[in-house]
Amino acid sequence: MHSPRRRRSAVPVALLAATFLAGCSGTGGAGGAEPELGPIEVNPSTAALALPMDAYTDTDAERIRMGQVQQALVSRCMARYGFTYEGVKSAEPAAGPEDRHRYLFGSADPAYAAAHGYDPSAGRGRPPKPPAPELSDSAYLVMNGEPRGTQGGKPVDAPTEEEAAQLDSGLTAAGQKVPAGGCGREGFRKLYAPTKDSVDLLFAFGLSSEAHSRSKEDSRVVNVLKKWSACMDKSGYSGIDTPYDVIEKLDLESDKAGPKAVTAAKTDVACKREVNLVGIWAAVEKAYQQRLVEEHAETLALYKKQREARFKLAATFG
Repeated sequence: MHSPRRRRSAVPVALLAATFLAGCSGTGGAGGAEPELGPIEVNPSTAALALPMDAYTDTDAERIRMGQVQQALVSRCMARYGFTYEGVKSAEPAAGPEDRHRYLFGSADPAYAAAHGYDPSAGRGRPPKPPAPELSDSAYLVMNGEPRGTQGGKPVDAPTEEEAAQLDSGLTAAGQKVPAGGCGREGFRKLYAPTKDSVDLLFAFGLSSEAHSRSKEDSRVVNVLKKWSACMDKSGYSGIDTPYDVIEKLDLESDKAGPKAVTAAKTDVACKREVNLVGIWAAVEKAYQQRLVEEHAETLALYKKQREARFKLAATFG
């Protein structure tokens, strides 16, 4: 998904603020006490984890498909002004089943750690993304809603397509008005923000992030992290408090798949399994996600309905 410019949230600002800042307000966040946990699995595979927010989150294949549809909408808009625009060729989904939670708790797969260390791109085989096609000055104006080289100010734009229809960009091409923000913005709005009640595209992501932030402060996660850190310390890796610190603490940034990284990753995963870090943290994460799903049920229902409408729109492009 790509937008040339970030649009403002269609969800009221107060709601977003309450959602994303609530984790700072006492034990367990806005929901008060730490939530009760469901069953705690023993060293579950991250590929098998099912979290409440998964229902509102696109898979890798779905994200790629939405990107293709957005490109198609931009191309259709450009064609109205006589321009052929094919856009950037999209990536292909990675081979094999997707593990959307692979790195949620740091490295957790023994086989992957032994083969690739901390390299997140290993085995994906994706070619580098090609550059966007060069545009003529006139095509640039239609695409971006402003002349090339414009200094200062911002082009006329709107957060939703419904509102954009009421605006005059003040620009014309091929005898027609250029849409507010250009075809780039029109393609984004038609897919992700067609009406005034469109829920911000990042709303679900924000809830997932908030749940994760709350989970990191939960006493049960804090406790299991201390046990994991002690295990790492006994294995010769001292001073590492969380799995997210390993690469920096061990200076692995420049060689995430080298022998040093592989050795550390194998120890990291072994310590996680010794203390059941993934099983405990996943149960806590799930509990906080479920709490937020219940708190924002109305907005999420609308978000889900609009997400389904995007899939229906995508189907019309074959």
